[in-house]
Amino acid sequence: MTPAFEALVQQLKRLPGLGYRSAERLALHLLVERPGRLPELIDALQVAASTIIRCPECGNLSEGGPCSLCADEARDASRLCFVEHVPDLLAIERSGAYRGFYHVLHGKLSPINQVGPEHLNLAGLDARLERMQPAEIILALPNDIEGEATCHYLKETHFDALISVTRIGFGLPSGGGVLYADAVTLKSALEGRRAYH
Repeated sequence: MTPAFEALVQQLKRLPGLGYRSAERLALHLLVERPGRLPELIDALQVAASTIIRCPECGNLSEGGPCSLCADEARDASRLCFVEHVPDLLAIERSGAYRGFYHVLHGKLSPINQVGPEHLNLAGLDARLERMQPAEIILALPNDIEGEATCHYLKETHFDALISVTRIGFGLPSGGGVLYADAVTLKSALEGRRAYH
């Protein structure tokens, strides 16, 4: 193979879920089998890179200003669900079990990986909580040590004692995340949430 092809495969391999063979297959598909799709893909990537930002309210994907979920007045403003990443938010949305608002942390506390509170999407959180006055905070973070540490940190530093704080977990395997759960499991986890102490 050519150096340019190998460079493309190496770049594709950096994407989540793609190993060398998958990246090679994708590169061959775009260059040999369906070369007509390549310009459209390049255009879509360039437009996305120049227009998509983090929602200033919740951290979801946006094209300027609040995202479509934050702008949706039909959503339940009494609930705020914390998730680790945008794909977790999308998975919960696909389940159809939740109609409140979200806050995307873009990570979780991990001292071993040098990830502290300053690396999470917490700037402006206290002001948002004050503005929203949610009756319930739902912690939909992974059921692992870092997820538990993050939940504990949030509860101790950001949540008023009067707010009901619940934690999903029923139906999610220990060490498992929201992203890989199916819709039925996520619905079960949300409906079976428990008070977080």
